[in-house]
Formats: sequence, C-alpha cells, structure tokens
Amino acid sequence: MKRNRLIALALGLTLLCSCKPKPPAPTPTPEPTPTQPVSTPAPEPVEVNVAMLKGPTGLGAAKLMEDGGMNRLSGENQYGFLLCAEPTEAVALLTKGEADIAALPTNLASTLYHKTDGDIQLLALNTYGVLYILENGDTIESMADLEGKTVHAYGQGANPEFVLNYLLEQNGVEPEAVDVQWHSSTDEVSTLMAAGEADVCMLPVPAATAVLMRNESVQEALDLTEEWTNAGADGVLTMGCVVVRAGFARENPGAVETFLKEYKASIDYMTDPTNLSAAALLAEKQGIVPKAAVAEKAIPAANLCFVTGDDMMDGIQGYYQVLFQADPASIGGSIPDGAFYYGRGN
Repeated sequence: MKRNRLIALALGLTLLCSCKPKPPAPTPTPEPTPTQPVSTPAPEPVEVNVAMLKGPTGLGAAKLMEDGGMNRLSGENQYGFLLCAEPTEAVALLTKGEADIAALPTNLASTLYHKTDGDIQLLALNTYGVLYILENGDTIESMADLEGKTVHAYGQGANPEFVLNYLLEQNGVEPEAVDVQWHSSTDEVSTLMAAGEADVCMLPVPAATAVLMRNESVQEALDLTEEWTNAGADGVLTMGCVVVRAGFARENPGAVETFLKEYKASIDYMTDPTNLSAAALLAEKQGIVPKAAVAEKAIPAANLCFVTGDDMMDGIQGYYQVLFQADPASIGGSIPDGAFYYGRGN
C-alpha cells in the first residue's frame, strides 16, 4: 500500500514537470518600411516695391529692373518698380507704405530717418559725387572763379546746394557772392545752357552729359567730386543711396538680403566697361535716361558704387558731419546714430 502511494506521487510529479508551459516563440522583427522623402514647398516669393529715381541715382538699377519685374517666374523676390522723377515722390511712396525700398539723396535719407522716428534705414550707398560745373566759355579754373558769376542750378535744399556752399567757403568765397539761380528741374537748366542763354551751370550727370553733347561751346570746368577731395573734406562725397522701411526689413530680412545681392549684381553689370553699350540701352529702355547715347557717355562719369555695412557707415559719417556743420537742417537736425545703418545696433 505504501509502495503504491510512492508510485502515485512519483507519477504526479512527472506530470507536473511535463505540463510546464514552453516559452513563447520569438516574434520576428518586422522589416523597416522605406520612408519617402518629405518635400518642403518652396517659400512664396516676397513682393518688394522699389522706388527708383531717374538720373544717376537710378542708373545702377537698370539691369535689375530689366530682369526682376513682377512677371519673373522664379526667385525669392518679385519686384514692382516705381520710377520717380523727383525725390519727393519717392518719399511719399515710402511714408504711405507703397514702397518698401527707395533710392534717395543721402541728405534726404538722414532727414527722413529723423522725421519718421527711425522707421527708415540706410541699406547701401549707390552714387558718389555726380556734380559738375559747366561753362559756356573758358574763364573758370577753380571754385574761387565763381565769385561774382551767375550759376544756374537744380537741387536747392538738397545735396547740390550744400555741396556748392561748402566748396565755395573752403575756397574763400562767401556763397552770397555767387548769384545762384535755382530752377525746378535739370531740364530747365539744360535747355538754357544748350541754347547758349546761360554761361555757367551746375548739373549732375547725365544732364550735364546731354548739355555737352548738344552744345559744343560748353565745356566741363570743374568736377565737384575732385574739388571735394582737394578741399580736404572728411568722408567721401556721396550723393545717392537706397533705404528701406525698418518695419519691412524686420518682417522680411531674407527679402532684403536678396535685394542687396541682386542690386549689387545689377550695379556690377552697369559699371562693367564691356557692357557699356548694352547698359546704356537698358538705361533708356527703363526710362532712367532719355537717350542711350547720353547714357553711354554718362555712365562712366556717374560714379556708381555699392557700399554696405561698416564701410557704408564709415564712408558717409564724415560727409554728414560736413553737412551738419554747414546747416544741421540739411540732414534733419543731427547726425544719424548707429540704428540708421541697416544691420547695426545703436
């Protein structure tokens, strides 16, 4: 009996061991599914409205105006160009928000910065000195020779007036000793000189170029950029620039950088001597200069440039200092601080 119990116990233990569950079979690792590349849609082009001026300040933009209009199919920026005959038109477009970027005389850029409480920033310098004294005769060899003469000119209250007065004083001539007849347009001055009805004038290129071509008796007497250097003035005589609305720059920094890159390429094209004939045709086509023949002679004398960043600030501060000493109102009452210069702080 005892023996039977032992046998039954042994049999029960055997059954218990044999009923132990087997470990689960490993689950096969699924093969990874190839991932499809995620396509990032290209950013929408930014519409940038640019006010450009007829004459020397607008010359550098002719190639960009040709290539970068609103019908351009590619590119980060799509440009709408607004061509202005007078700086006041460009100022109105900026202040109304109808232009984001504009070409302006350098003194007006500073004035507008102050008037808008800093809503205008200087992007780049685009034109050095472009003023010339022309004479129907042969009596003027220096600024001092203008004393007692009548000079027909355009640009009262802007760079031309301030530059002329400064250079006269540096050469020992009181501005009041020169009878400056200020006209409402360069066309008025050009017509008088070309017809031989005026003996002396001060004009920028390309207006000065057109007069020299129309009347062979008229000659270039003085290059005021050279006279500026000879006077030992601080800074570079810099008459033209491009500015941006500060709010637009904050919201569209990429668009501003693209503009600067494309604008530089346009100026490089327009100033390359190998492109001179083609560049002149573009200047006429875009309405910046009336005739390509005039533009072809004017472009080399227009002193186009492209200066940004620290070089821009260093190059113009001395000029602003001269204007401030002559008349603080000429630059809006004070020399602009660091915030005026795009990409810099106070």
